[in-house]
Amino acid sequence: MNTAIKLSGFALGLAAVFGTAYGVGQVAGPVAPAAEADHDGDSGHGDDSHGDSGGAADDAHLPGGLLVSDRGYTFEPVGAPSGEFAFRVTGPDGRPVTAYDVAHDKRMHLIVARRDLSGFRHVHPEMAPDGTWRVDSPLAGPGVWRAFADFTPTGGEALTLGADVTVPGALVERPLPAPATSTTVDGYTVTLSGALQPGRTSELTLAVSRNGAPVTDLEPYLGAYGHLVALRRGDLAYLHVHPDGTPGDGRTRPGPEVTFFAEVPSAGTYRLYLDFQHGGRVRTAEFTVTAGTPSATSAPAATSTPAVPAPPTPSPGADHGTPGHGHD
Repeated sequence: MNTAIKLSGFALGLAAVFGTAYGVGQVAGPVAPAAEADHDGDSGHGDDSHGDSGGAADDAHLPGGLLVSDRGYTFEPVGAPSGEFAFRVTGPDGRPVTAYDVAHDKRMHLIVARRDLSGFRHVHPEMAPDGTWRVDSPLAGPGVWRAFADFTPTGGEALTLGADVTVPGALVERPLPAPATSTTVDGYTVTLSGALQPGRTSELTLAVSRNGAPVTDLEPYLGAYGHLVALRRGDLAYLHVHPDGTPGDGRTRPGPEVTFFAEVPSAGTYRLYLDFQHGGRVRTAEFTVTAGTPSATSAPAATSTPAVPAPPTPSPGADHGTPGHGHD
């Protein structure tokens, strides 16, 4: 069945702030993005927009990953030994959540990306009985990172919460690669066909080849032949898409093509990350794409990230806010 997942409700002017040290980095938060007018929003895994746990009307129009708290659930990074990343999710009662539904073979998906989109990892932490999730730190090097907790609390709706995490060091922004329809990773070539069209469902097909030959034996990874995450440049609004068809359904072939359906409401620059598994190893192919004709402010630029960014101004009425690819 076609999976059309909408990403909308753009937020502008997010800045990272330095906070209390957590393990290998520092967590900023909470940060409330200011929603741009005239965008209605859906996010995360599903089509439902996520409202503000405090009832602010604007938050109901935000895509996934822009809020640290949503619908009473809060993403809370916690202290951890060096080289480890730890966090918990508290529920409407203020207590750590310990009951989660399995989604795509896991109860928790942790995705991290540098603010300049030069780094990306998707890992799967383990939960202790007290509700604390722990994993070897996926934060690869200095910079301001966005951490996304993608989960479904038992009895609740799918959520994607986000927090900014700062790893000390030289914070020099790297230029975003130019848009392209082909990329290589570990000897594999991945070719993208299709384009994101604002306001309508777009079909994206990614074909995998190796040494010039199509790969026709992709292996299931997390219940699919491919996973696609899209992050919008600037606010890092989060879109997690899964492909048309599933392994073993009698019609979906294990490559070379994996097809996705996604919808974005307006023009912008995005970074796409395709996870696929072959030969027992997961790899990630990365693309820069544009939807429609992006404004001058969304064009890639090589600028320096300030060592101590200025804190953002919360949106009116908000009482909460936001905080190479490997796999575990």
